[in-house]
Amino acid sequence: MGVIELDRHLLGQLVPVIVRLPEAPHQVVAADAENKRAADDLKRYESVESRAVSKSAFDLAQSQARAAGANLEAARSQAKAAGADVTLSKAGVETASAAVQQAEAGLRQAELNLSYTQVTAPEAGRVTRRVVEQGAYIQPGQALMAIVPRQYWVIANFKEIQLTHMRVGQPVEVEVDAYPGRKFKGHVESIQSGAGARFSLFPPENATGNYIKVVQRVPVKILLDDLPGNDLALGPGMSVDPKVRVK
Repeated sequence: MGVIELDRHLLGQLVPVIVRLPEAPHQVVAADAENKRAADDLKRYESVESRAVSKSAFDLAQSQARAAGANLEAARSQAKAAGADVTLSKAGVETASAAVQQAEAGLRQAELNLSYTQVTAPEAGRVTRRVVEQGAYIQPGQALMAIVPRQYWVIANFKEIQLTHMRVGQPVEVEVDAYPGRKFKGHVESIQSGAGARFSLFPPENATGNYIKVVQRVPVKILLDDLPGNDLALGPGMSVDPKVRVK
């Protein structure tokens, strides 16, 4: 008798499924052969004269023929039962496979739920203005802290008359008011397409007629090429003096 085992280890549980291959077909073949042999013997006894065969031998042949027929019917019944067992075992395999798939889906959902418990910052940097403490409950959308990235840049509001020869990529020398005498090198990354006042919350609307012309300021983003060391406390809102080399 052959045995096929399907073992799946999932979530610390072992799911065994056993399918047994039936022997009943072989028994049916053997019983059928024995039945034919007994029937042939009985026919031979019946074909000869009664005086040539003893009554006991004839009765034995009849008994063997009936027994062989009964064995054949029993083997056929066992074959049907074995087929039903195979069908039931296949159904058990399908049920176990469905249970495994359901457990795998539960594992993936649990891993996804676990990932929700970890809050990842969009980029590396220094933590500042932290308003959360260990053990505190937070709500979706609640601000926990501010992160100052390691990449520094300067938003310089140049006069519009200073942009005549200014281009993206030109070198810049930046001096921070907090560290006089120390200069940082950078380059112009972008120039805003429009004055800063135009994009304010309440942009000015100059009426027609006589008015005083005001020189507008245009934001220019300057990216620092050399990163300051950890000994310098640079951060947003500090004042700097940038100088762009336009020629």
